[in-house]
Amino acid sequence: MDKKSGPIKNRFRLNNRIRAREVRLIDEEGAQVGIVSLRDALQRAEDRGIDLVEVAPNAVPPVCRLMDYGKFRYEQSKKEREARKNQKQTELKEVRLRPKTDDHDLDVKASQARRFLLVGDKVKFTVRFRGRELAHPDIGREMLEQLVEKLRDVAVVEQKPLMESRALFLVLSPNPKVLKALQKAQRAAQAAASLKEKASRQALTESETSETHETHETHEDAAMVEEVQQALALAETEAQDQDFEADSQDFEDEDDEDHESEADLQESEAEEDKATI
Repeated sequence: MDKKSGPIKNRFRLNNRIRAREVRLIDEEGAQVGIVSLRDALQRAEDRGIDLVEVAPNAVPPVCRLMDYGKFRYEQSKKEREARKNQKQTELKEVRLRPKTDDHDLDVKASQARRFLLVGDKVKFTVRFRGRELAHPDIGREMLEQLVEKLRDVAVVEQKPLMESRALFLVLSPNPKVLKALQKAQRAAQAAASLKEKASRQALTESETSETHETHETHEDAAMVEEVQQALALAETEAQDQDFEADSQDFEDEDDEDHESEADLQESEAEEDKATI
């Protein structure tokens, strides 16, 4: 922190240029510290390596804030440059007329001027006279008065009709109240469009998330079905194996019975032979 700061280029005093004995201090995070002595505030600033800036000199006691003043001034100048870059420069648009301009063409010229005024530009009406037309400047004045009446809701007269050489001039500027209301409406429309776009993006994200969830559930369902099918196939195989074992056992039992019948028959024949002998 440099206590011997150079000349201040704006309304802020900082560091040792602050004159009050006590100040209401705000720290660099924006939190209220309370009323402290100037010496204590300066010590806090020095300990943190930043500046003590008097932001509200007319308060009792003055309000001071701890901040990096160089960074603060850089950000402020950056914002000012952006504001100047985005600020529209007022232009002077010229609309030319002739004394012979009919009512329809006059309405067209008024509509053209209205568009210029609504975007913040000034409009200069010029009525040019030729030859004998110079003898009737009242025709030109009457035309300009009609234009003023047609544009009264969006414009104010900056320069009344003035005759110079062979031309009659009138300058209208945008009505500040109307222009301000229009700009406010445009900002509101932009904000509404931004909110709508944000809502649309959010809905799209939720839809994609839902589709992903449904796809995941579908995969889980398919896996479950496959497991059930495998279990059924396994159960069917085991049942077939059990049936085969049962059939094999029955066959073995029948075979044993056949062997026993043959043995009994042979034994009976042997007994008959003995009896015959």
